[in-house]
Amino acid sequence: MAKLKIAGIWKGDLEVELEQWTIPMLREEVAKQSSLSPETINLICAGKVLKDGDGSEKLSQLGVKNNAKILATRVSVDEGKSFVAEEERSRRLTRVKAAAAALVERHADGSVPVEDFDIELEDQNGEKIRFGSETDRRAMMMGLMLHANAKKLIRRQLYKDALEVLTMGEEAFSLCNPKVIELVDNVPLLQIDMVWCYFMLRDISWLSVAGMRLQKAREGIERAHGKDSFRMRLLQVGRHPELALHLRMELLEGVVAYHSGQLDKSRKSLTSAQAKFFQLQVSDEALSLVMSMGFKEHDAKRALRISNQDVGSAIDFLVEEKAKRVQQREDNNRRRREIMEQKQYGMTPLKKAVDLQRLRALVSIGYEKELAAEALRRNENDTEKALDDLTNPESNSSIQLEIESRKRKRHQQSTNVDIEQLVSMGFERSTVVEACRAGGSIEQIMHRLLSQSAPNTSSAANNHASTPNNVGPSSSGDSENVKEASTTSEIEERDLEMEDELANELTGDVFSDYDIEVTKEGEAINEYLAMIDSAVNA
Repeated sequence: MAKLKIAGIWKGDLEVELEQWTIPMLREEVAKQSSLSPETINLICAGKVLKDGDGSEKLSQLGVKNNAKILATRVSVDEGKSFVAEEERSRRLTRVKAAAAALVERHADGSVPVEDFDIELEDQNGEKIRFGSETDRRAMMMGLMLHANAKKLIRRQLYKDALEVLTMGEEAFSLCNPKVIELVDNVPLLQIDMVWCYFMLRDISWLSVAGMRLQKAREGIERAHGKDSFRMRLLQVGRHPELALHLRMELLEGVVAYHSGQLDKSRKSLTSAQAKFFQLQVSDEALSLVMSMGFKEHDAKRALRISNQDVGSAIDFLVEEKAKRVQQREDNNRRRREIMEQKQYGMTPLKKAVDLQRLRALVSIGYEKELAAEALRRNENDTEKALDDLTNPESNSSIQLEIESRKRKRHQQSTNVDIEQLVSMGFERSTVVEACRAGGSIEQIMHRLLSQSAPNTSSAANNHASTPNNVGPSSSGDSENVKEASTTSEIEERDLEMEDELANELTGDVFSDYDIEVTKEGEAINEYLAMIDSAVNA
């Protein structure tokens, strides 16, 4: 009896008779041990796929020897999935793409976002990226959103779903100007994530595509980071945030080379990856020291890896990141306030937000803010035309009338809300309307009502009649109310759950793409180096 060492979808030793066993018999036994169907299993030995042939060839005739390493991979991961589950998966992917497109539509063209946040693109210095065209901005935003969602799926080990989303992300990035893409590393990172999914699915049918993707990824990273990561190192003040990324890339290059029969090339890539793996191992002493400064374990590990195990540099990095997060929260709060302000001014005829920078410029030369905002809104943020309106007495008067009209409408709408709330509590509608005319906050109005009489709860259901014209909503022909109704309808049609999920995945953490837990990579490196040794010694 001979012993075969099986790795891959099942790990263990099998005792076989090399002179008697055939490939189908071996596949059947591996299938039995891994609880899979035999037709879904590929067997690889010494870099070669073991094919059934006519089914009569023995293992010894095919060059399989005692203590040989056999890699068992799965051809298909779809087997056993129900039609319903596949349909649900397809619907989810459709929702992801639609939600990403909707977010891009609202955040890429200068319109006022429905949400109280805005999605903006920044480089690794935290500087906002300016694009040459709106098409480039849309394509980049779409690609980044889809890539972020795919990374979440990878963390949940849903590699097939992640591949689908990564493919959509790749399509989005392809719409961006190639010269813009060459300046960033997002597309190379996506390519590496795609090959990682191939590897985790153990599907060697992607072998040739994987090799091309990795080559493109390496070229793209060198363009973005500089040769030997010089530009990245300069940007990050000597730190090594990209080390884990290069480890994964070299591991995958070694895997592709192994399955292509290029054992020397594979060993070289895997040995280089292994050196990086050892370099990324954090000592308990260093970790304990950094954590004693009040930092969490995950943050401390990441800082030590990025800082090449230098405790002082790691602590400096963590302090810098904390300060950046504080500044980011302040910037986010400021932007939320700006969005709320922009919503008060309304949209331009082309559905754009009032440009606050131009508004501040007009205010700085003496114009009242609301007046200047309305002038900009009417003129599509054209400062010169806005100034013409502000300096023209007739236009200026028209603008002031528009502002007063808008204030009255907002007051009426607020009053209507108060009336309906008080009526729902049981107060008579006519009494409520009269109390509201006297003005004051809802608490003051309620106090007046209570001092007059107790609420009549029995008549509450009958109090939802239409509000008198003098305090009710303006007529159906009012353009502002029509606009607001349309906005409400649009909100109801949104996929809020998926949009929130996508928005929450955009963390703004510039190091998230390089923050890789390399345990699986380390195991794979050892596995493939052992298989190379077995193939060489066979």
